[in-house]
Amino acid sequence: MEEMGSSSSSAHKKPSLVSRLRTSCLSFAVSVQESFIYVKAFFVGQAKTVTAKNEKEASAAELEATKMQVEAADTAEDIKNRLNKSA
Repeated sequence: MEEMGSSSSSAHKKPSLVSRLRTSCLSFAVSVQESFIYVKAFFVGQAKTVTAKNEKEASAAELEATKMQVEAADTAEDIKNRLNKSA
């Protein structure tokens, strides 16, 4: 009877390792995606700031870029939280 308990506990360790590895890889993928969105927001904001006709448009472009960066971070954080809850 004890042998079954020890073999089942070792069987449970492998899925947890696989699950942790899967979660880590997905978390890394989300971080990479967040980085790309962050960089995109930066360049979009810079382009709009450079092409702005007045100070108001330049401020709006900077605000929009910052908003895009915050949204990217929030989205990534939400996805990582859901991944950690499901693991």
